[in-house]
Amino acid sequence: MKKNVKALALFSGGLDSALAIKLIKNQGIEVIALNFVSHFFGGKNEKAEAMAKQLGVQLEYVDFSQKHIEMMKNPVYGRGKNMNPCIDCHALMFKFAGELLEKYDADFLISGEVLGQRPMSQNYQALEKVKGLSKLEDLIIRPLSAKLLPPSKPEIDGLVDREQLLDISGRSRKRQIEIAEQMGLVDYPTPAGGCLLTDPGYSKRLKLIEQDGFLEEENSKIFHLLKKGRFFRFSEGRYLFVGRTKEDNDEIVKYKEIGSMFIRGKGVGGPYILGYGELLETEKEFAKNLFSRYCKFKGEQSIEIFLNEEPLHVDIIDKNKIEEDIKKYQITME
Repeated sequence: MKKNVKALALFSGGLDSALAIKLIKNQGIEVIALNFVSHFFGGKNEKAEAMAKQLGVQLEYVDFSQKHIEMMKNPVYGRGKNMNPCIDCHALMFKFAGELLEKYDADFLISGEVLGQRPMSQNYQALEKVKGLSKLEDLIIRPLSAKLLPPSKPEIDGLVDREQLLDISGRSRKRQIEIAEQMGLVDYPTPAGGCLLTDPGYSKRLKLIEQDGFLEEENSKIFHLLKKGRFFRFSEGRYLFVGRTKEDNDEIVKYKEIGSMFIRGKGVGGPYILGYGELLETEKEFAKNLFSRYCKFKGEQSIEIFLNEEPLHVDIIDKNKIEEDIKKYQITME
C-alpha cells in the first residue's frame, strides 16, 4: 500500500457516514470530511463538528447551493415522493468532491450509503446511476456495503483492503449500532432524514414557489422563510410569512429586507409578519388583522402595531371573517 493515502468523505455527521470514515481510517488512511451545504440541508452545526472531532478528522463545509438549485429544476432521474432529486443530488455531491481531490491531494471518495437502505435512491441500480452521473465511476467506495458492490479502483490497486470493508444491506440500523459500539463511537445522532426536500409539508410549500417561477438562486431567502412558522399565499408572488415562536420571529427578521411589508406589535407581543410582493390593500388589511388574531388578545380588543415601523391602530376584528381567510390562504405543513 502506498504511503499517505487520503480520502474525501461525504459527511452528514450521522452514524453511517461516521462509520464509513472509521472503516477507512482504521486502514491508516487519512480522511477529510466534506459536509455539503445547500438551502435544504447541511451547514455548520455542532453535531457534525462534534462527530468529526470524535473521529479525529478535518471537517470542511462545501457550499454547492447554487448548483443544487440548478440541478433541482430538471434532475436527470427525476424526483422522489416529494421534492427530493436524491440520485442527481448524490451524483452532484460526488462530482463536487471529485473536483476537490486535487486540492486536498486525495486519492478517492467515500460515503456512508448503504445498499437497500432507501428503496428508491440506494438500490443497486440507483448507486450505479450516481456513479455514472458523477463521472467518477472508479473512485467511489461505499465502505458499509462495499463487499456487495463491484470492486473500486482503489481496492483493485491495493490502496484499500476490501476484506476490511462491510456487506451491510437493508433498512435496519441494528448492525451499524452494534459496530459503532465496538468501535467506541458515542453520541451519534438518531437516524433521520436531514433533507427538507424529503419532508412532505415543506415540499408542499416549495412546489407552490416553483409553480410561481421562483425556484431560482436569487429567491433563496424565500426557501429559508418557508422552513418556519405559518405561510400564506394570496397569488403568484404574493406571500405572508408569519412567526409562531420567538425562534420564527428571529428568522423572519433576518430576511426582513426582501419584504414589502413588515408588521410587529407596539406594546403587545405577537408574531412578526413579513409580506412579500406587491400586496393588495385587502391583503395588507388581512395581515394587520392576522397579527391581532394571533396576539394574546385574540382580536377581541383594539391594539397598536408597527407597519414598516410606522405606528398603526387596529380595531377589534371580525373573527369569523379572519378564520375564513386563514383557511383560504394558509399553506399548512399537513
